[in-house]
This record gives sequence, C-alpha cells and structure tokens, in this order.
Amino acid sequence: MRVRSVTVGHDVLEAVVVFEPGEPLRTSDFPDAPREVLAILPGLRGHRCDNGAGATFAEELADTELAHLLEHAALEVAALAGSPDTLKGRTSWDFAADGPGVFRVTLEYDDDLVVLGALDVAAKVVRAACGAGVGPDVAAEVRRLEGLRKS
Repeated sequence: MRVRSVTVGHDVLEAVVVFEPGEPLRTSDFPDAPREVLAILPGLRGHRCDNGAGATFAEELADTELAHLLEHAALEVAALAGSPDTLKGRTSWDFAADGPGVFRVTLEYDDDLVVLGALDVAAKVVRAACGAGVGPDVAAEVRRLEGLRKS
C-alpha cells in the first residue's frame, strides 16, 4: 500500500491509495490486524461507520478494505492531535476508471498540516497492523502534530 498522491482542498483532503497487483486489499487477509490496530489505536473501538449493515467500525475490522482502515486511523490520529472527532471520511473506489487496487480516501480536516501528518502516521499504523514493521510511537507523533497545529 502506498499513497500515490494527496490533494488538499478547502477543508477536505483526498488521498489516492494504491495497492500493487497481488497485494492484499482487505483486513481479512491479515487475521491479527484487527487486534493489532486496536492495540495501537484503541479509540477506533468508538468509531461509527456508515456501512448499511449497522455494524460498528470495530466489527467492520474483521473484513474491510485496508484503505477504509487507513481512513479511520487517520481520523483517529487527527482527533488525538486535537481535531474535532466529528470530522468525517470516506473511502471509495472505481477500479474500472482508476485501475485495480486504486482507492480514494477523503478526509475532512480543521488543520491541513495535522491531517497530512495524521495520514502518514495512519499509513504506518496500517502497515504495522498487517505485519509490515513496527508501529509508530503514536503518543510522540500526536505531540509532534499538536506542535504543527495553527493557532
């Protein structure tokens, strides 16, 4: 998974997230991912998700797109750094138009530098939850992002 591009608009960021051919796209491909991500970001347990099934995000974690996990992780990191927890995100894809494995993650924000940093931290969290390296020091990253916040 890599973030190919980021567009920062007025109060909304859109990240184009790319998974290479053959690269797993779903949390269900990594059975330990839900437990790992909740250990790193326990606040995700309280996230709501408009999934049509009434499932909580914690329930969704068993089998959802990794890009969707990235969305929620970025919103959680931003909230830990002082952004309102009412900000919303959206994960979408159109493989016919954008190509297989290409997702668009949209994040509302109150501070552009904080949301950009939160997206970066979230990508590290997702990779770590999927067994690709050690997770970031979220507390240290949150302090760093708080320092970037505009007055």
